[in-house]
Amino acid sequence: MRSIRKREHIENYLKTTFQGDTLLGDVFLEHNALPDLNLDEIDTTLEFEGKKINFPLLINAMTGGSSLTMEINRDLSTLARDFKIPMAVGSQTIAIKDDEDAIDSFKIVREIIGDEGVVISNLSGQASVEQAKQAIDMIDADAIQIHLNPAQELVMEEGDREFRGIINNIEAIVKAVDKPVIVKEIGFGISEDVAKRLYNIGVRYIDISGFGGTNFVEIENLRNQAFDFTELYSWGIPTAASLINCRKLPKDLKLISSGGIRNSMDIVRSIALGAEITGISGELLSYVIHGGYLNAKDYLDNIIHKVKILMLLLGKKNIEQLKNTDYKITGRLKDLV
Repeated sequence: MRSIRKREHIENYLKTTFQGDTLLGDVFLEHNALPDLNLDEIDTTLEFEGKKINFPLLINAMTGGSSLTMEINRDLSTLARDFKIPMAVGSQTIAIKDDEDAIDSFKIVREIIGDEGVVISNLSGQASVEQAKQAIDMIDADAIQIHLNPAQELVMEEGDREFRGIINNIEAIVKAVDKPVIVKEIGFGISEDVAKRLYNIGVRYIDISGFGGTNFVEIENLRNQAFDFTELYSWGIPTAASLINCRKLPKDLKLISSGGIRNSMDIVRSIALGAEITGISGELLSYVIHGGYLNAKDYLDNIIHKVKILMLLLGKKNIEQLKNTDYKITGRLKDLV
């Protein structure tokens, strides 16, 4: 069932038409006409999970668990290796609970990226400590994502309906595993209140995964014949609002900005708002599906080149300086932060 569902998720993603607004466009960055820099001086490298990466971009959790998704993971992990950026696998629940044959579709990521690269495991908030350890061991992960997806589950016809005790599960995992635990949404955002509750149990990495990107209400609605959930397509916290509000917490909470990250401006604005790195999934998946590795490589090459241009136009030589960029909030975003 999970294998079929993963294939349907990919097929339905390609059919989605609703486009939410991340509100990142409401963040104004001031042009610097005297940057006193050369383009070849711009440095986009940084350290993430104790390893050096070349660019503040994570290939975020997408898929795994079937022959189709194995081929997708092959291309994605090759991109991660060649660009020297981190990659998170999709939920490993299928490999732990249902089908040992699915393990290879996840292990291929570490095999291709190698020991020097950053690979991140993924399980739901319902996972046990033992399952978390299995997921990490399966791919020799540098960290584990624990995803929160109540909106998706409630629209999914066969989805979960019980969410009590999830924060206790997460706390147990944080205390028991010797790897960083990244708690992430899957496209509906993390509020300041939820971020505080997670911080208080020891979570120090949050992937906000805000509204404006892949919409799993629409994806599941295309699978669900019993109800029409179209009025819920606009549900969620826009990425920019989630990022700004979560950044009010102590600085040792590291934030990943994902949810509708599509271009260089999204990345630069996210870093200026306080993200350590950004995460991309649906947009990159489209490039892989429609043109394979080379198509996706061209897309990432373009993004990286334009981020360097924007950093120069802001007078920021490296990522640490970019984090200290002044910005102004405009439009609807003003009302949400």
